[in-house]
Amino acid sequence: MTQFCVHIFPTDRTIDPVTLAKAVEARQIDGLFFPEHTHIPVMDQPQFRGGGELPEQYWRMHDPFVGLSAAVGATDNLQIGTSICLVPERDPIILAKACASLDQLSGGRFLFGIGAGWNEDEMANHGTAFKDRWKVLRERVLAMKRIWSEDEPEFHGDFVDFDPIWSYPKPARTGGPPVLLGTASRRGLDRIAEYCDGWLPILRPASDSIDNIKENLKALEQAMDKRERPMNELRLAVMAQEVKDNNKLGELIELGFTDISFALPHAGIDEVLRTLDDIAGTVDKLRSG
Repeated sequence: MTQFCVHIFPTDRTIDPVTLAKAVEARQIDGLFFPEHTHIPVMDQPQFRGGGELPEQYWRMHDPFVGLSAAVGATDNLQIGTSICLVPERDPIILAKACASLDQLSGGRFLFGIGAGWNEDEMANHGTAFKDRWKVLRERVLAMKRIWSEDEPEFHGDFVDFDPIWSYPKPARTGGPPVLLGTASRRGLDRIAEYCDGWLPILRPASDSIDNIKENLKALEQAMDKRERPMNELRLAVMAQEVKDNNKLGELIELGFTDISFALPHAGIDEVLRTLDDIAGTVDKLRSG
């Protein structure tokens, strides 16, 4: 059964994580996702790598693990997740501990959405070269999976290197929380097939966005076949950005997407709750349709 979630930039200028988490669960929406940027380097006109002005919420957001911990403590059944965690900007042993702790304390409610990042200067401040970001992400994910699964894990790679360690607690789920990669490239789909547990694309309002997802889904099936992995091993989640077309959303359900997350605005509490009410109405229609 498809789960319906919401995602938001949690900052000091919008609704707080505890109030939001309670409101989401009260409306019988299944989950809540928070993105991540540790900071944005100061520049005259901050912009996305592909163009366009960068909104201030990119440098005002709470740490996602702190915000999600608050959300877990305020709810009983709410699924929580990162959308996405910038793995090349985090130490893998510390990140493995944070994920394991959150999954264990939440009773297995955590989804680990990840990405390699796009802000070269932000990444450089963490000591990761932009050209190496995907190699770094791969080794860190593989190392974390080993930490989650083994009593005395060790890892020796080009970017991650440690002798046997003890690291507890282990996650609530054997092997750790599902790792969902946010990517839209064919090479990214190969990465999912190699070392991830799911896919986390973005559905945009553009008319061709659903077609792009369908094409990439076929490519993902081919990549999984090459690795001799069945598609039903994967968790398929999607972030629907300002998409209100129920036909498109229904197509995603038919395609097998297990989680659909709707965007909430970076705004005051009243506007966020109004949007949440609208989303709850859309979810009711999708569940009954």
